[in-house]
Amino acid sequence: WLAAQAGGASATLRRLVEDARRGEQDRALRAGEALDRFMQAMAGDLPHYEEASRAYWRGERDRFGQLIETWPSDVRDHARRLAAAAWNDADAIA
Repeated sequence: WLAAQAGGASATLRRLVEDARRGEQDRALRAGEALDRFMQAMAGDLPHYEEASRAYWRGERDRFGQLIETWPSDVRDHARRLAAAAWNDADAIA
């Protein structure tokens, strides 16, 4: 099958890898948007909301965690789970 593809095996493998990367980027963006909507709805009036949002989008995981530490535990824990899913951090999701 691979050898029969247009451009040969190498080009086909390269296209498959590129498609997989694009899919992962799309998934991460959708997960980040879900976190953003949750945080806006549930934490928009909480301390450090804007800073936490910026830290998330910059990929500053430790800073994000510090900023949401004082939030109510259910909101904080769910935000952490959503962020971990967006960052594809399986250890933090569990």
